[in-house]
Amino acid sequence: MAVQDEKLSTRIRNEYMHDVEILSRYMNWLEKTSGKQVESFYDGDEKQKLIQIPIYDSNLLAFVKDARKTGLMDRNYRYVYTRYKIKTCEDELHLIRHAHLKDIDIFKGILSSYVMRGQTKGAVWAEGIKNGVFLELMRRMTALFFATNID
Repeated sequence: MAVQDEKLSTRIRNEYMHDVEILSRYMNWLEKTSGKQVESFYDGDEKQKLIQIPIYDSNLLAFVKDARKTGLMDRNYRYVYTRYKIKTCEDELHLIRHAHLKDIDIFKGILSSYVMRGQTKGAVWAEGIKNGVFLELMRRMTALFFATNID
């Protein structure tokens, strides 16, 4: 059984290592901005008020764009939320903190949820920063993927 888990972990590491490397470039930025506001609103100049338009941090947009290109995106992310009974942000964080390499579906599901839902409702991206989900995802994934022992 342990040999089979080791083979699975090695396969997962080989398949997603490049994707995690790409996203790990944002770790410093995520650590600095996690829990903070990463969006502002533009509503025109003083003379002419317009509809408020959200303006997002350029690093957030780059992170989302890079995440969208990775193999970590899963259009069936809702299945992960149903399977693991994820209802709140605390549920997400708890699962992330206790996930292992073989639980790649949890990482993919939660990351995909924020990235894909954010394509239609941009505030979701900012929520992922503010509640620390993006940071916790990247911390856990980099720890697991770059660890010397197989988890």
